[in-house]
Amino acid sequence: MTGGREILHKMKEKACFMASLPDSPDTRGKGGASKRITHGSHLVKGKSNHAMEDCLVCEFKQVHNNDLGLFAIYDGHMGHDVANYLQTHLFNNILKEHDVWTDTVNATRRAYHSTDKDILAKAFELGKGGSTAVTAMLINSQTLIVANVGDSRAVISKKGVAEQLSVDHEPNREREIIESKGGFVSNIPGDVPRVDGQLAVARAFGDKSLKRHLSSDPDVAIELIDNDVDLIILASDGLWKVMSNQEAVDCIKNMKDAKAAAKHLSEVAISRKSKDDISCIVVKFQ
Repeated sequence: MTGGREILHKMKEKACFMASLPDSPDTRGKGGASKRITHGSHLVKGKSNHAMEDCLVCEFKQVHNNDLGLFAIYDGHMGHDVANYLQTHLFNNILKEHDVWTDTVNATRRAYHSTDKDILAKAFELGKGGSTAVTAMLINSQTLIVANVGDSRAVISKKGVAEQLSVDHEPNREREIIESKGGFVSNIPGDVPRVDGQLAVARAFGDKSLKRHLSSDPDVAIELIDNDVDLIILASDGLWKVMSNQEAVDCIKNMKDAKAAAKHLSEVAISRKSKDDISCIVVKFQ
């Protein structure tokens, strides 16, 4: 029986990683957009001893006559099971909301909350870990809805100038809220701030043992896509720990191949001694 569990665990690890392999760049001329849209992704396992914990979504699909680009980074901690669950369920839950086409911001926020409740209810199956998330939904090539919890990040470039669309939910920034719930933020020399001395982000999916002091409430932003938009980058903190938003944009602004651009960003992060898992998505508007 134990051997069966080990085999199943290895299969689930493989499924998370394999389902996240880079997509081939795709082109869409949707919604009358004047630019050609391509996308690509790349994942690199970090130097820690645990299995790869990042998962991603990078695809175009049609839903109710709307052309959707669905892009997401899920950076798991204490295991990959929650990230894997998000990869399979979060966008589906967003799209099931009754007002997703009329009030996308609130539909996204409700889906984040309901998905977290589902994860907590399945804690026995999914384990005690959790995951950050940044999701970007491109609707008919015209409207971008970005939501996030944690420190995975979305950045847009307009005429070569980087602008962050997500919010890094760092414990020190939300200290008052955490303390009002009975938690604390540790600031030990040589370490990053941590919620209850454990988690380096103030918002996340899962983490049942810390949930009283954590939030899964996403920040949500709407961005209209016009001809000034060059590219979008979504990445886990394995990239952002060693690279600023503008540096990331500058690294790839002259690259035409989105998949090659995502790989290049990951390689630059590794060259700058990033030791964490790195997952990266690039969407190019050309």
